[in-house]
Amino acid sequence: MVAGAVVVVVRTVHADPECTPSKAGLRIAASSEKAELLRQMAAGYSRKGCGTVTVTTMASGAALDALADGWTRADGARPDVWSPAASGWLTLLRQRSRSAPIPAEAPSIVKTPLVIAMPEPMAEALGWPEKALGWGDVLDLASSEQGWARHGHPEWGPFRLGKTHPGFSTSGLNATIGAYVAATGVSGDLTTRDVASPKVRRFVQGVERSIVHYGDTTLTFLSNLQRADDAGAAMSYISAVTVEEKSVWDYNEGNPTGDPATRGQHDRPDVPLVAIHPKEGTLLSDNPYAVLKWASPAKRKVAADFLAYLRAPAQQRRFAEHGFRALDDPLPVKILQVPAPKVLDAVLASWAELRKPANVLMVMDVSGSMEASASRTGGSKLALAQSAAKRAVGDFGPRDRVGLWSFSTKRTELVPMATGNRDDLRAEIDRLRPQGATGLHDTALAAYRHVQDQARSDTIDAVVLLTDGRDEVQQSITLDHLLKGLRGPHPVRVFTIAYGADADLGTLKTISETTRAASYDSRDPGVIDRIFTEVIANF
Repeated sequence: MVAGAVVVVVRTVHADPECTPSKAGLRIAASSEKAELLRQMAAGYSRKGCGTVTVTTMASGAALDALADGWTRADGARPDVWSPAASGWLTLLRQRSRSAPIPAEAPSIVKTPLVIAMPEPMAEALGWPEKALGWGDVLDLASSEQGWARHGHPEWGPFRLGKTHPGFSTSGLNATIGAYVAATGVSGDLTTRDVASPKVRRFVQGVERSIVHYGDTTLTFLSNLQRADDAGAAMSYISAVTVEEKSVWDYNEGNPTGDPATRGQHDRPDVPLVAIHPKEGTLLSDNPYAVLKWASPAKRKVAADFLAYLRAPAQQRRFAEHGFRALDDPLPVKILQVPAPKVLDAVLASWAELRKPANVLMVMDVSGSMEASASRTGGSKLALAQSAAKRAVGDFGPRDRVGLWSFSTKRTELVPMATGNRDDLRAEIDRLRPQGATGLHDTALAAYRHVQDQARSDTIDAVVLLTDGRDEVQQSITLDHLLKGLRGPHPVRVFTIAYGADADLGTLKTISETTRAASYDSRDPGVIDRIFTEVIANF
């Protein structure tokens, strides 16, 4: 499954003066936080080159899945070089596939450490910068019923942590490893015995208890925080979020996407983030450059030349200008080692058992327009969405309570929210049939209130709403009425999916932003499988 592919092709030249120009084209799959900068560097890579370089943006976890499964046509054009954010993904791929097409060694092109990012006043309330902080402090706050009142700020409420899903995101993977290492209280390598220790499991579960929600990218958290800051409410959304140091720099520049092209288009935040380097040590995003085994000799030559260019002083300085650390830049914190492949798999399996459970209501549009053809497949839009939704059901954990509604002119509860109902969910999804108009506003508010009634302090509470249109029912409430209703004492996040060319992406985005969630663009029905995977990564 390919996440958000963005491709730019540039004619390149060699860093090596003896490089013979070639017609070989080189395709690089790069993690999102550096892909645009790589493209800009490639564009400036002189006029006469060894070949053509194509840079594609691809989430590290999505690339791992594609490579582990043999990289089919559905995954997009096959890359010759894979540059995930961290070498931990290479370790996982070797563990999961004996025939993994990756080399024994993959040199780094640039680095950035994992940090705990906190709004500056909150960090200062904990004693920063004079006091060293770490995962133990996060656990202490997460387990305190007093929350921020314990530190003289009851107005900040409970401690809220943002962390991405470790199966999809490098910061989430590294933060999870860091929490397990901190729980052992030792500086040596993690073992499977450490991971299984009841004491370690209690520590990790305590950290996970404070999670607001997970996600496939830190951008969801940082974008929501920027909107909260714009509204003068930066302290109300999140207390800390685990991100790469480079992301803190981007956020404080007013540019949470990290795209150089959008830098300077938004004011810097009123409440900046500070980067706390955990005192127990942290993981490093070393951005490896792995030339895949199927690359031809000609492509390998281009790959080696482009690598030399990226590691040269001029490009390292440019990386540093955009918040990364150059390869020769010393780090202010102890760097933890990535666990052995078997241990890393055990960490992820253990996390799946300990993560914060979710209450999720899936709401699917079955209005008449869903009967229209999904052009790339020949089947209907509803049939394509049904297949994706059934697969997504399997991504929920055994402790997650999941329910299903359908809606058109009216809404219908098909499966009550519960655990152990996955077969019922798949069966009811199969039975969906298109008819009627789109009662979007009424359904969104009713779904929100339904989940809110069942919300608990120890769960992630959310609605996942898929629709291919806009509100069409004359008796429906207005959008303003809906948005005023999407607030309450216990937050429920409404993750929306704009499905098909006629979906009202603007309204759906407003609904999600009001509930501090994310909206997903599947106006191309052919990407709905990937979109569902990204949405479920929030839980």
